[in-house]
Amino acid sequence: MSGHSKWSTIKRAKGITDARRGKIFSRLSRDITLAAKAGGGDPEANARLRTVLLQARNANMPSDNIDRAIKKGTGDLPGMVFEEHTYEGYGTNGVAFIIKVTTDNKTRAAQEIRATFSRGGGNLAQTGAVAFQFMHAGQFLITKDQTTEDKLMEVALEAGADDVINSADGFEVRCEINQFDKVIHALEDAGIKTESAEISYIPTTTIPINDVSAAKTILKLHDALDALEDVQAVFSNEEMDETTSNAAHE
Repeated sequence: MSGHSKWSTIKRAKGITDARRGKIFSRLSRDITLAAKAGGGDPEANARLRTVLLQARNANMPSDNIDRAIKKGTGDLPGMVFEEHTYEGYGTNGVAFIIKVTTDNKTRAAQEIRATFSRGGGNLAQTGAVAFQFMHAGQFLITKDQTTEDKLMEVALEAGADDVINSADGFEVRCEINQFDKVIHALEDAGIKTESAEISYIPTTTIPINDVSAAKTILKLHDALDALEDVQAVFSNEEMDETTSNAAHE
């Protein structure tokens, strides 16, 4: 997706404000706490925690924040009890959305997401209503100054990745969820830094958006959902050309 791809999201995030940075740290803290709660506070023995800590380091998250989040997960510090949930919905022009949430109050999270969809011209859908339009898989984005295509293919495919995609923005590596930890550590060992590494919902069916007004509405819904406290990540399947995307951001 050229209009609102993972690459375009990363480019927009390069100039994030301090408030936006605080939201990113909050999300990472929740992920770290959940990972430590599920598998313990030792990253060497907890693959999920290792992965989140790598993301935290890439985001320049302060070490004190990381330590507190781990201790909350292991019970060494008091903290809220978080749960993970996934919501699905539709935006303008039938664009499908999947929203990952980490919350201490499922009812509040659902109400806020439903209200945000309603204000943004969309609607919250039942579980499974849009998920069939996405591939649930590991996804890694790597800039071309990090490696060559041949080296990346050798490292990634040997570690269990399914595909390496070469685009104008950079390289994208995809893998089955159960291979995620093995692939990310193979990339680390090879000295290949990722711009993004996550369990993602990658659209297999896209909705072309060529109208600037519709594009603005969709991007506003993205931003509104992303701004909610409990929302960890937003995935969608719109596709815009560069001209439409640029005009929508003006």
